[in-house]
Amino acid sequence: MEVTFAIWAFSIGAIILLVAIDFFTVSRHPHDVSFREASLWSVFYIAIAIAFGILVWFWQGSTLGTQFFAAYLVEKSLSVDNLFVFVIILTQFAVPSVLHQRVLLFGVMLALVFRAVFIAIGAAAIAYFSFTFVIFGAFLIWTGVQLARHRDDDPEPKENLVVRVARRWFPVADRFEGTKLFTRIDGKRMLTPLLLVMLAIGSTDLLFALDSIPATFGVTTEPYLVFMANAAALLGLRALYFVLRGLLDRLVYLSIGLSAILIFIGFKLILTFAHEQNTAIPKISTGLSLGVIGGVLITVTLASWWKVRRDPSLRAHAGTVLEPRRGEERQEPDEPNGESAQP
Repeated sequence: MEVTFAIWAFSIGAIILLVAIDFFTVSRHPHDVSFREASLWSVFYIAIAIAFGILVWFWQGSTLGTQFFAAYLVEKSLSVDNLFVFVIILTQFAVPSVLHQRVLLFGVMLALVFRAVFIAIGAAAIAYFSFTFVIFGAFLIWTGVQLARHRDDDPEPKENLVVRVARRWFPVADRFEGTKLFTRIDGKRMLTPLLLVMLAIGSTDLLFALDSIPATFGVTTEPYLVFMANAAALLGLRALYFVLRGLLDRLVYLSIGLSAILIFIGFKLILTFAHEQNTAIPKISTGLSLGVIGGVLITVTLASWWKVRRDPSLRAHAGTVLEPRRGEERQEPDEPNGESAQP
């Protein structure tokens, strides 16, 4: 797929324009986002993704068009897991609801930057070192297995290394100051809890990029399509949060579904490398990938609905990749000058 510099520049400019519109219209004045407002924005971003996919279909052919839709579906499904973690972060730090949209917009902007960097690295690695497919595949299989093992656990944002370092070295105010990241109390400059939240969101985005980018390369190796699929999914993430925030804890089988998708794409990447070495070895087509991913998501949604209907007390968990800390008392690091670390 030949993508000129002008097309890249136009595409990135369009993404920046959409983020700017979001920032200067919806998010400029913090407020509680209604379900209707969030739904309209969510439909708007989904419509843009579909329109772009149709454009690719007629511009580059059905194969690349299908690859974009498959990549978009992968990113959209993984973004729901992002939302779980965002909910946990916003809840643990007791972020006022009127600030949720500003925090999420910041998270989307950081995620776009991180993914652009990882896509560039991943594309270069694949172009010059085909064994990258195996490395990516093994990593996705490991991630999927770990997510399945710890599907009933939730991450601990306050244990985030970046947040703990910030608390150790800088005084933190005990209350939010609107959208301010810094404040002065008794003449002393301090971090606001909002900055800690953004640090937690940013470092979480970095971790999510580590598995989402290899997963997207699993359905298309075109860097332009990988980037645009990521951007399309991320731009609608903020609106999707406000649409689904009351339903997220009902998707009790989501972690299992995502682990299955990651493992499937991992094997697909390994088979892709094997096919390049020996064409007698079959590879998984994009159409089959799209069907499997869509089928898993539908199955997970229906199974979760059935399970929660039978037991309304059940609540979903985001799941974790690393072994959670158990059976030990969590203590916050000592703060300089005796300042409290609790937001």
